[in-house]
Amino acid sequence: MNKMQDITLQASDDTLYTVLDAMEAHLCKNGCPDSVKTEVLISVEEIYVNIAHYAYGGKAGEATVQMEVTQNPRRICRVVFKDRGIPYNPLEKEDPDVSLSAEEREIGGLGIYMVKQYMDKIEYRYEGGYNILTIEKHLPLPSGAPETADTDSRHSP
Repeated sequence: MNKMQDITLQASDDTLYTVLDAMEAHLCKNGCPDSVKTEVLISVEEIYVNIAHYAYGGKAGEATVQMEVTQNPRRICRVVFKDRGIPYNPLEKEDPDVSLSAEEREIGGLGIYMVKQYMDKIEYRYEGGYNILTIEKHLPLPSGAPETADTDSRHSP
């Protein structure tokens, strides 16, 4: 497992690029292809901006973001967002009707819809006074890497 240090910041547009820069560096360090990196970063931006704009009802509040890349047996990028804002499960919001034009569609919901399209798994829970949203993206193995990793340390070469 390759876990990035947790980032806890005042949730605001001003701190967005601090989060995105840290996420991008961690993805690059883990050999993430550009196309997948773009999908993860767009998803992180959508969720973080929603926390900054809506979680605290216009007041200041913190958000914590953590990312890890695991392989057991698949390589997965997992990003966890935590905030103490108003309890809200974005997964309960009905998906927008993307067959309608932008003028015909209701405002809102397109960002989380994009996240649902880009990510392989999304989970929400409210626990201990925190909104906790977890997103996961399957990552391709680096070129030349074996299909599965032997993570059992009892086996020696």
